[in-house]
Amino acid sequence: MADITILYSIIGAIVTLFVCFIIGTFLPGVEKKYVHARIQQRIGPPVSSVGIMAPIKFAFKDNLEPHSPAPGLYKALPILSFLCVLLVLLFITPQMYSVALLSSVIAIIGLLKVEEIAYVLMGSLSKSIMSLSMRFPDLVKGAVHSDVVRSHIEDISSKRSLRMISYGSFPLYLSLFVPVVCSGSLYIGGIIKYQQIHGPFIFTTQGILAAFIFFIGYVILLNESPFNIIEAESDVIQGPYMEYISKYRSVIYLTKGLLMFTLAALFTIFFLGIPLNLFSWNILVYIIVALLFTLFMGILSAFTPVFTNRQFLPVVIVSTLIGVLAIVIGILI
Repeated sequence: MADITILYSIIGAIVTLFVCFIIGTFLPGVEKKYVHARIQQRIGPPVSSVGIMAPIKFAFKDNLEPHSPAPGLYKALPILSFLCVLLVLLFITPQMYSVALLSSVIAIIGLLKVEEIAYVLMGSLSKSIMSLSMRFPDLVKGAVHSDVVRSHIEDISSKRSLRMISYGSFPLYLSLFVPVVCSGSLYIGGIIKYQQIHGPFIFTTQGILAAFIFFIGYVILLNESPFNIIEAESDVIQGPYMEYISKYRSVIYLTKGLLMFTLAALFTIFFLGIPLNLFSWNILVYIIVALLFTLFMGILSAFTPVFTNRQFLPVVIVSTLIGVLAIVIGILI
């Protein structure tokens, strides 16, 4: 009987991952079609274009050898990012609640941090084909010296990525600790159980404050405008993604949609107290929350320019202070 229960749990987790992955592939298309295109008063691409058709198209293109000191690691980084997001989604399924170490806030934040660090490595390991012959300031200021290590386009992106993982995504992680402080539990099961007894955190003062900074962190983690300094196309040409061709770019597209759904699922669990159960009506709440986050993010990115550090740093500082205030309120109450 125990073996059958374990088998059902494994099958349930796999089916949940598959369905959530399919839902995630439509979210980037929803943002482009029903938000950006409507705001810009154009027809826009089909909903399946960004998250489904684009990965299929790139999967059948010829691959190119990147200009990188470690091409094997450079190619593996998109796959590493995808696996990290997939594991976060796996660890928040009810089937994993019994494995307390994995279904904890610490494990989730750790995996998301690894996904962020991949951006830094992408930028530092890429020597873009477009910048190989470009005369950067290190070459035009004086005579060319053989001992000078020249800069590349991705070097800019790598330094920006390092800033982002240092303090940029801090509001999102801080917001996750507000339910932890209120419930007194680091584990997903304990946080959900507390909300089922006392009500969702979103209806409390500290929950509203934490939800606000969670959304700020959500946009930052997805590198969307106005916080997309890593991929600012006007000056760093897609940033760390420049040399990813063929199936590696397909994985990048798939990771974006999966991360959009996974972060929305984290919000549903931490602030609404609803478990991710595919075999109940709860899954509709997850879909609605994912669509709402996609809608709000699309509106924000459509009406705001890219922030420089002069605007970005104050936003992070204010969001952090709001998060600290939410935690203090949660402790006092």
